[in-house]
Amino acid sequence: MLTWPDHAIWWQLHPIGFLGAPATADAPDVVEHRLSRLEPWLDYLVELGCNGLALGPIFASESHGYDTTDHFRVDPRLGTEQDFERLVEQCRARGVRLLLDGVFNHVGRSFPRFRDVLEHGRESRSASWFRLDFDAPGHGGDGFDYADFEGHRILVALNHAEPEVQDYVSDVMGYWLDRGADGWRLDAAYAVPKEFWHLVTDRVRRTHPNAWFVGEYIHGDYVAAVREGGLDSVTQYELWKGIWSSLNDSNFFELAWALKRHDGYRTAFRPLTFVGNHDVTRLASRLEDERLLPLALAVLFTTAGIPSVYAGDEQAFRGIKYEREGGDAEIRPAFPAEGPTGLASFGRPVFRLHQDLIGLRRRHPWLVGAGIEVLHLENLAFAYRVQDPEGGASLVVLLNAADRDRTFPLNLEGAKRLLASSEGGRNERVEAHGWSILEPPR
Repeated sequence: MLTWPDHAIWWQLHPIGFLGAPATADAPDVVEHRLSRLEPWLDYLVELGCNGLALGPIFASESHGYDTTDHFRVDPRLGTEQDFERLVEQCRARGVRLLLDGVFNHVGRSFPRFRDVLEHGRESRSASWFRLDFDAPGHGGDGFDYADFEGHRILVALNHAEPEVQDYVSDVMGYWLDRGADGWRLDAAYAVPKEFWHLVTDRVRRTHPNAWFVGEYIHGDYVAAVREGGLDSVTQYELWKGIWSSLNDSNFFELAWALKRHDGYRTAFRPLTFVGNHDVTRLASRLEDERLLPLALAVLFTTAGIPSVYAGDEQAFRGIKYEREGGDAEIRPAFPAEGPTGLASFGRPVFRLHQDLIGLRRRHPWLVGAGIEVLHLENLAFAYRVQDPEGGASLVVLLNAADRDRTFPLNLEGAKRLLASSEGGRNERVEAHGWSILEPPR
């Protein structure tokens, strides 16, 4: 049974964007050792309170990393395998876990196996690796059609029923776990048959029993994804949506519903929780009233699961995700080449708030599996209790999204105020757009 993930708090980044690499791999033989520039950011993530680095794709690809061409090679825009090994050493020296992004639903058109199909058609020995239709004209000059990922023709879907594909993915996972990775985020896991994940993860766990596997699931049956797919966790998009949407719509009933479902998930597995990632509009841009951003963070760090912070969100970075080519540019910017010293000072208050909330979570490690109970619910006022499933410890969280102070109809006399948007006053009273976390007496 894995235990280390229960203590993980991830800092996630998209390496190609973060390190300012070219958007396309136009010079595949030119190596730039950008991975080495992550070293000063390891101290930064530790200062933030995190102990895990979750990397987006680092393997050779045609553009953004999700059109992989070689899973056994570090993208030359980022460096070499030796640069990766150095990064692993630097992570280990700081007690930082390392999570890799595995894009195994699809590959780029330059993936060697697909190039062989383009060259030899039906006669290709690699034809079984893909879902092909040689009786359809396809697009462009291919002369056949193929399954892709959600209409993106540059992303060629793999055939997960093919034993050679199963062997290939198992080998890739094991290769990088051997070299120091601690686990895998499985991109677009929802598009892959669950039985494929179960088969592959079972194989990999035989030699890497402590590896952690988290699947990207935007929708669907999360519990079935874990149980039937042999995964440890999935991305908790339901809670992500419930947090920002309830704040924008002045509707804490939505958040209460999302937390009720979340409470069901945490009894089956540890969800990966977040309020931002490399695929969505940043929280500071998503919220219509930026004064409510601390309330969202209070929810993230007081509820069950394994939290992840997307690089820049802890500095209140802005950025909008657009549904068009190049629409990720704003949410995947280059960070200062000189390291954290190049960050602007205006983000420090949100950084310190993250530190405070992560520190609180570290002091209450039972929060990873905490149960939740709604104490008070209105459109603009919400109170809930999180409880240690193994003992009597609990915390009470008060959220006030209104434009005026709110006194909650609760008896919190004797409770200790641990963190709050303001000091002083009665425990039951919370300022406008404010929040409070209290520890009741046992």
